[in-house]
Amino acid sequence: MDKRQDQRRHQDEDNGTGEVERILDAIGPRLRALRRDRGLTLEALAAATGFSVSTLSRLESGKRRPTLELLIPLARAHRIALDQLVAAPASGDPRVHLAPLHKGHGSTLVPLTQYPGRVQVFKQVLAPREPKLVTHEGYEWLYVLAGELRLVIGEHESTLGPGEVAEFDTREPHWFGPAGTTAVEILHLFGPRGDRAVVHPRPAG
Repeated sequence: MDKRQDQRRHQDEDNGTGEVERILDAIGPRLRALRRDRGLTLEALAAATGFSVSTLSRLESGKRRPTLELLIPLARAHRIALDQLVAAPASGDPRVHLAPLHKGHGSTLVPLTQYPGRVQVFKQVLAPREPKLVTHEGYEWLYVLAGELRLVIGEHESTLGPGEVAEFDTREPHWFGPAGTTAVEILHLFGPRGDRAVVHPRPAG
């Protein structure tokens, strides 16, 4: 290897090292912004991950080097993919890279929001299955895209067609799925209890 090739090799290595350092340096601020966007305190995140407040604070400020042992539990606590902590999406690219999740009974769930925030949005294709009422904290909105949706809330039952919308408090026993023997396609919005959809009236005239 001549002197010029050797210099080029060292330059490439230095560039690679610099890129790694830039990625690592960006993780702390990203973690802090993510935690604040979710309204979490360091104490709450410490309780969720098992790390000390001091460790989390040093990680966010860049005084502690991020490792997989630290980042994997944090990604789980924030319910995001690990690569979203390590590298931000490409600047200027607003596209969400969809990753369908195949559920039981032939149903498919497609998350449409990249970061779980106050309201999460999904596209769902629900296959026929037996009704089973459930309850949990939160509030849901359902918009039917194709097919017919059977919605059971407590003792009340409704059938919704394309373009129809339902919203309800998920503390009520509920279930939804196809009204017949074919799948139904819906947009599904889920948010914390207390959030509500806001419909603006049309201007008079």
